[in-house]
Amino acid sequence: MALLDFRKSDRVAQGAAGTRAGPLAEFVRGYSIEVMPKTAARIADFRALLPAGTRVYIAHLDGTPIEDMVATARRLTDEGFAPMPHFAARSIPDIATLSDWIARYAGEAGVTRGLILAGGISEPRGDLHSSMQLLETGLFDKAGFTDLHVAGHPEGSRDIDPDGSDRNMMAALGWKQAFAARTDAQMAIVTQFAFDARPVTAWARRVRAQGVDLPIHIGVAGPAKLQTLVKYSIACGVGPSLAVLQRRARDVSKLVLPFTPDAFLSDLAAAAARDPDFPIQNVHFFPLGGIATNTRWLAEHGLAPAQDA
Repeated sequence: MALLDFRKSDRVAQGAAGTRAGPLAEFVRGYSIEVMPKTAARIADFRALLPAGTRVYIAHLDGTPIEDMVATARRLTDEGFAPMPHFAARSIPDIATLSDWIARYAGEAGVTRGLILAGGISEPRGDLHSSMQLLETGLFDKAGFTDLHVAGHPEGSRDIDPDGSDRNMMAALGWKQAFAARTDAQMAIVTQFAFDARPVTAWARRVRAQGVDLPIHIGVAGPAKLQTLVKYSIACGVGPSLAVLQRRARDVSKLVLPFTPDAFLSDLAAAAARDPDFPIQNVHFFPLGGIATNTRWLAEHGLAPAQDA
């Protein structure tokens, strides 16, 4: 498997010519972003919004036809991006279906990357229920996949640890670390979004203390209305940092303004500047307020696509 290094020092250059990027922009450089087939269909040309080569995760909501997923991946490949579709174990009825999907992505869309996760539905469609099961099939390696990313939950997950601890989650990350060590898969941890840098940073350091050194790509909610972020946060199980949104909701003067990730990312950028071994190495955007809104915000911070297209 070929190595694609997404560490901070080797990030793909992004930004408009002549723009003097600040610490926040430097920290965000090399970001990835998430789309769904339905939202992707409303974008005329991703090259007008994103730097060439950007990793674009394609969320596979339960019930989305595989034909729509593969068509979105093929389009992104054709436009010069790196599609990374989700493979959600609980939504895949059997190994034969998984094999078919992998083959279609590779053969029809040139896909070599995937986000491997359990999935959000409560009842599995078949016998598959965990990312480890999917990885152990060896099917991704056989199809020539080079990058296999997995999920992380800085504020915990009741699906994984019903008792509110992070015991099972840390054990799972340890298993994935071992999988990466005994295979040539290039792996990274892509996390759920959060709004407070402190618990996120503390979690990332705990992951490192457990001996897991996989690159961490921190999830960030893109600019959106406060009500939209609260709705998605509750649905996705965002924990302690939800208080950041609740404090803002109490400030009537800010209710009509979109919430942006400036403060969250500035705090992370400052922590990274102080610590050469800072464990968070990349940023992954959930464009909850829309892809166009997210990319306008990026352009305002000197991360426009024009010089890379």
